[in-house]
This record gives sequence, structure tokens and C-alpha cells, in this order.
Amino acid sequence: MEKALIVKELVKSYGSLTAVNHLSFEVDNGEIFGLLGHNGAGKTTSIECILGVKRADSGSALIFGKDPKKDRRRVFEKVGVQFQQTNYQDKIRVDEICQVTASLYREPADWEILLDTFGLTEMKRKMVAELSGGERQRLSVLLALIPKPELVFLDELTTGLDAKAHRDVWRYLEGLKKQGLTIILTSHYMDEVNILCDRICILKKGETIFQGTVAEAVEGSPFDHLEEAYLWYSGEEAYADENL
Repeated sequence: MEKALIVKELVKSYGSLTAVNHLSFEVDNGEIFGLLGHNGAGKTTSIECILGVKRADSGSALIFGKDPKKDRRRVFEKVGVQFQQTNYQDKIRVDEICQVTASLYREPADWEILLDTFGLTEMKRKMVAELSGGERQRLSVLLALIPKPELVFLDELTTGLDAKAHRDVWRYLEGLKKQGLTIILTSHYMDEVNILCDRICILKKGETIFQGTVAEAVEGSPFDHLEEAYLWYSGEEAYADENL
């Protein structure tokens, strides 16, 4: 079966700063793959280069065997994207942006059901600008799922959500995975990664420093838990010590 995503030797620099350095990984259909690292590690830039939103200096990315830069229409019929920083029109209601998004696809998901799933039904007549940070985050994930994608990119999907909303989103994504959805996930929440991800890739200053399963990440570290192992791999434990 064709891989959902193949990334080979992806490189992106800004002047003398190398944001992504020879990134390579493959993702199977129906897999949840975590792209991890502290702020500035290169996660979002990697996703933007994979999607063709930014031009990579070298390397390649194929989504279901197609180049997203050369065959954008066919690729994005199968792909949903949620970025952590999403800008919306100033004067648009929640239901309006859902309707507009759904109109772009031939067989969209029922956005009213998604509103209920993400606890936004009571907000549907509100202006998007009036939503709280957590509500806007849930809306951005919802919009990424309206196309009924086969592959979805979720960038810090549960930032700003309360504990119940975390669990609700996790359960929903696990259900979609069982239906065959492939997910590329960035997250700072290791409990989320531990629950959802089949495999992970940890970046540090654009370099891949670990790739494998969560269990393998823990086994390859001096620690017994993913949170501590992640801090060790990424170098964040130094910052944690400084804040004690």
C-alpha cells in the first residue's frame, strides 16, 4: 500500500540559520506520527515545507505519492491542515466559516455534528473574533476535519484546551484513526503523545535526534517516563533545571 507521507532529506535555511536539516521520515496509512521538539526546533517549518507553503532549499515530500507543490488540488482534496497560528476574517460567524469551508469540498463532513463534538454548538452564531483562545483552537481543528481528509496535520491541537476538552478531542481522533485517518501531530503535551502517537520524531535545532516508537524513546533514555525522556532528548531539561 502507498505511504501516506514520504519525506526525504528536507532542508530549509534562513540565512545562516538552518531551521530544518536533512529531515527524513515515512508515515503509513492510519498512523499517528508525532513531530516533537521545543519552540524553534523546526516543527512548523517542516510542516510548511512538506505542504509546499514554504519552499524547501532541497529534499522532497510526497503525500499519497504526489508532490504537493506540483499537484496541489489533488493533494489537498485528501489533506486537512490546522496551524497553531490561524488568522480569520474579522467579521465572520462560526457557522459562516464552517459553511464556506464545507462549500469547497465535494463530500464534506457534517460541520454541525463537528460543532457538537468539539463543544461549539452554542458558539455557532458568534463572531469568530469573540471566541476565547481555546474555542478558536477547537474551531481550527474542526475546520481541518470538514474535508473528511485522509491525512490531517495538527499543529499543537490542544493548546489552550481544558482537561475535558483534551480528552474529548483525543477520543474523537482515536475514533477517526480507527476509520483510517492518518495524523501528523505536533505537541508539547507528552501525555497526549503517549496516548495518541504510534511513532515520534524529536527535533532539536532542526536536527533529528530520535525517531521511533514512544517505548523505544523511553528505552533509549536514562528515564522511565516519556516526559523525562523527551526533555533529555530535546535538551529542555537544562531549561527546566534553570527554572527550579
